[in-house]
Amino acid sequence: MSRLEERLDALYAIGGGPGANRVGYTPAEDQAHELAAGWMREAGLEVEVDTHRNLVGRLRGEDPEQPEVWAGSHLDSVPQGGRYDGALGVVGAIEALERLGRRRRTLAAVAFRDEERGCAGSRGLVSTGRLPGAWVELHHEQGPRLALADAPLGIVTGIVGYKRGTKVFEGRAGHAGTTPMDARDDALVAAAEEILRLRDVARSIEGAVATVGAIEVEPGAANVIPGRVQLAVDVRAPDAERLTRLIAEAGLDGTGRTEPVAMSDIVRAALRAEVEARGLPVVELASGAGHDAGILATAGVASGMLFVRGLNGGVSHSPDELAGDADVALAVDVLIDAVGRLAAT
Repeated sequence: MSRLEERLDALYAIGGGPGANRVGYTPAEDQAHELAAGWMREAGLEVEVDTHRNLVGRLRGEDPEQPEVWAGSHLDSVPQGGRYDGALGVVGAIEALERLGRRRRTLAAVAFRDEERGCAGSRGLVSTGRLPGAWVELHHEQGPRLALADAPLGIVTGIVGYKRGTKVFEGRAGHAGTTPMDARDDALVAAAEEILRLRDVARSIEGAVATVGAIEVEPGAANVIPGRVQLAVDVRAPDAERLTRLIAEAGLDGTGRTEPVAMSDIVRAALRAEVEARGLPVVELASGAGHDAGILATAGVASGMLFVRGLNGGVSHSPDELAGDADVALAVDVLIDAVGRLAAT
């Protein structure tokens, strides 16, 4: 087993129970950060914990006036999460800096706090204004597209925008046994029809998705016709035009939406050059999930992401999350050389 795999196993074991259990700003996430800090020190990095408790391990460059190049991800997880989500990007970044050694620019391996619940760590960093010049994030794809394309790696073009909202349906509660079917005003039936409509709306817009992830039914008894139903709706699209259309057709309020963000041409070019140098297919795709890279890109940092192929149908946020050892090793090699390219500019 490689050192990289051993470190992923060590992080995955934190929290106990099936799967990763390192919710942000809990003792389990603290333990993961302490473990990663030790690996950073072993690699000869200068370790800093900032005011938002993000972990930064620096390798000072020959020209300290040049903007820094950072790589990393996050160490928190959803409850019963996967082995690779976030953790791969952090251990890969530490490996990269140890193998690269001193470069012209200062390099840093970074573990942001509490990404899963809204990117608290990277948002906190942005609020301080202490931003790097470039950011590269290695991540499990969390989907099946690379596997379907028979490609081990993918270069992210951008991160989708999204809008979350609620939809409420009012009906009339009544006795489940004595109210005839043609005399009912069933709020759950109306909500079910809306769920199917949202599915069809998303299918009609290329690259869009719509999800109803939670349903609250009142009164909530098996023998009572539902009188009120609330749906939690999440809609996402890869660019502003399609997001606007999706929100409108979904019947959601457009305020408070999170805008799509493009990845940097400079970072994408560095990743593409390394993928091409290995004779691999260049697959470019948008990320349907949010990431710290999106927060940094929105703040003006030249940001990019490299996806590694997800196996098991691309499942993520689950103990069934899987990536091949050979794919992971390849992804780390590409990350190392891409960071080296950026550090030399």
